Amino acid sequence: MAKIKIKSAEEIEIMKEAGLILGEILSQVAHAVKPGVTTEDLDSLAEKLILQKECQPVFKGYRGYKHATCISVNEEVVHGIPGQRSLKEGDIIGLDIGLKLKGFCSDTAMTVAVGKVSKKAAKLLRIGKAALKAGIKQARAGNHLGDVSAAIEKIAEDNGYSVVRDLYGHGIGRDLHEDPLIPNFGFKGEGLELKPGMVLAIEPMLNIGGSKIETLSDGWTVVTADRELSCHFEHSVLVSEEGPEILTKRVN
Repeated sequence: MAKIKIKSAEEIEIMKEAGLILGEILSQVAHAVKPGVTTEDLDSLAEKLILQKECQPVFKGYRGYKHATCISVNEEVVHGIPGQRSLKEGDIIGLDIGLKLKGFCSDTAMTVAVGKVSKKAAKLLRIGKAALKAGIKQARAGNHLGDVSAAIEKIAEDNGYSVVRDLYGHGIGRDLHEDPLIPNFGFKGEGLELKPGMVLAIEPMLNIGGSKIETLSDGWTVVTADRELSCHFEHSVLVSEEGPEILTKRVN
């Protein structure tokens, strides 16, 4: 049975501060995305911004990972390793960033267009955002985890996409990954009952093609098995008495 860590009022305030900082950082990194920029350039920018805010890049050192971000391009679903790859007009790029502040973690991600992209890619990004919004809407006290999962799955499948079934969202707090696991598929009314003080990293991963994925030989980069496009969106979300509160809101 999963043991869910309910956050105290003091802990929630720290996580709100961490989320606000991280949302701003992700916005700044996203604005730097353009043709010719390398994924390493974006990672370096993210790390610099995290350190300037006197936070720690929580991905760095996690299970031996060496970077502040995961940056995934086109058919890469998640966990892409930053490097010398230059972005091209028409690519889509997933930016996944985490930090730690005063002992608490925050985690967020978005997939953005590089210049002008195809209608197919633009629709995928639009529906990915909608799936995240639908999942977050269900993250309210008294609902169940299955309500979040089912809402994400419905948006994806109603638009002809598949959700990745082998990777999950998660709880977050002092640790980057805490219980519960949050599938992007499920049934309304099933699973864990959501209670105030839970903080969830909700992260739909949608594929244009099939749901199957593979991990490349680098041991990290996850790609679609059919090499079709994929997108990834994520917010850290507080379950409160008043309803879901996005902690990692982004500035424009």
